[in-house]
Amino acid sequence: MNTSKIMAVLLAAMLLLTACGTKPAESTPTTPQAQAPEAPAYESVTQILLDDDGITADGKAVGSDDTAAVYIAEDIVYYESGKDFTYGEGEEKDAHTPEEAAAHTVVHITKPGAYSLKGKLSLGQIAVDLGNDAKKDPDAVVTLVLEGVDITCKVAPAVIFYNVYECGSDDTTTATKDVDTSAAGANVIIADGSVNTVNGSYVARIYKPDSVVLNQDKTQVEEAKKLHKYDAAFYSKRSMNVFGGKENTGILNIKANNEGLDSELHLTLNGGNIHIESGNDGINTNEDGVSVTTVNGGNLTIKVTGETGEGDGIDSNGWLVINGGTVLAAACAHSADAGIDSDMGIHIGGGTVIATGSMLDRIENGGQNYAVFNFSKKQTGNETVTMKDEAGKVILETKPENAYSVLIFSSPNLTEGSYTLWNDDVQLAGSSGGMMMGGPGMGFGGMQRPERPDNMQRPEQGQKPQEGFAPPEGGTPPEEFTPPEDFNPSEDFRPQEGGERPQMPGGYRPDSSGQNGIDPETLTTDFVIRDGGNMFRVGYLTT
Repeated sequence: MNTSKIMAVLLAAMLLLTACGTKPAESTPTTPQAQAPEAPAYESVTQILLDDDGITADGKAVGSDDTAAVYIAEDIVYYESGKDFTYGEGEEKDAHTPEEAAAHTVVHITKPGAYSLKGKLSLGQIAVDLGNDAKKDPDAVVTLVLEGVDITCKVAPAVIFYNVYECGSDDTTTATKDVDTSAAGANVIIADGSVNTVNGSYVARIYKPDSVVLNQDKTQVEEAKKLHKYDAAFYSKRSMNVFGGKENTGILNIKANNEGLDSELHLTLNGGNIHIESGNDGINTNEDGVSVTTVNGGNLTIKVTGETGEGDGIDSNGWLVINGGTVLAAACAHSADAGIDSDMGIHIGGGTVIATGSMLDRIENGGQNYAVFNFSKKQTGNETVTMKDEAGKVILETKPENAYSVLIFSSPNLTEGSYTLWNDDVQLAGSSGGMMMGGPGMGFGGMQRPERPDNMQRPEQGQKPQEGFAPPEGGTPPEEFTPPEDFNPSEDFRPQEGGERPQMPGGYRPDSSGQNGIDPETLTTDFVIRDGGNMFRVGYLTT
């Protein structure tokens, strides 16, 4: 067993943290930005200056000629109010009047090249569309250079890539977590020293009119193809790259009443300082079983406000790969969502990750060390929480805002050893021998026994524990695990054989194997520590 690859899951009824408003401790480095791919080079750039009184390109007024590289129109795509059920899947809360839509100015970009954006557009949208044939044209590439822009759109995404080159494939049979998006047609550069603000809405699913098939009673849509559906304030229908400048000092603030930053296929973040506050998922890549969200560098902070009732920090319908940079992601405080969520697996190979939510998705074995803490009760924030090594050096510091029950932490500084977890000056947990796990003689000095979760009842004398309390039959400790010499628990402390894996009170999202968020192939041992029949703590240790 390789003990340098650790994962610990603790159940405790004590306060801890969430990732909103979090930061890595100063002693925690991030992967150097130079390791991330550089932004694409361009020979010339068209300077677009946004202003509510008029828009210019290279100093000349932009008109309505739709054959020009840049033109303006009042033709925004939005979900119209007053439509019946054959129009789309949106509700009245998703709809807008024609008058609301007409108040928006759409700045269309129709030719390949680089375009600098500066200025303010109080009601408007940047729409990139190189035509229906662009998807297969490797020269159909547009780079938006954000150099101090402020765009607000109240009926749709504030920035959207419709048609540019698609460098990837949506073939599920060849899909992999390792994708190269360097040739992608949609590119964004956050210029050094700039502060950019994007406030955007979304477009609920609108049906393609000639595809609607009604049921026999003509009261419901039985089948319909999608004409439009754009969920995020910053949206791309094609794979997209985001870069920082050479100094990585540019800032992009995204505020969204639905999702924040989306791509329909792949999304690669290579740099920049990106702050997302969203009503639903902070980031979403949404091709099932195919999409890859990759973080190679930069600093990403996500807070899901949950005004839609749900939302993951990062949600990939394929894979999530984090190779560098800093990722701070806080899921919705009042829903069963995760700080980092991926249908096909999460891979952490570098950087610093602090993610909080109410669910834990499977993190694949290998790469950088990580720790997972799962609490039996929802935790609140507004208190500083730190994780310290044996020497008392802080390797994690955070002050949460959102409520949570799961914390994920990964850092280059997280190596084999002993750690303690603190809420202000109160020690919450400690570890010994590379294991973060509670129990008699296991090194949790000063740790108080948590309250029993409401759904865990103490069995009567001679009765078997409640179903779901016992670990799988035949579980064995790792080869290198040696309990203390004086560790000789009574029968009450030994897990019962048979039964199924415990259901975690903090909430685990089942993975594809049907297990509770833990990949059985990486599970080396699990312990159920009991005190007189009470569930005390469950810990998992994986290679």
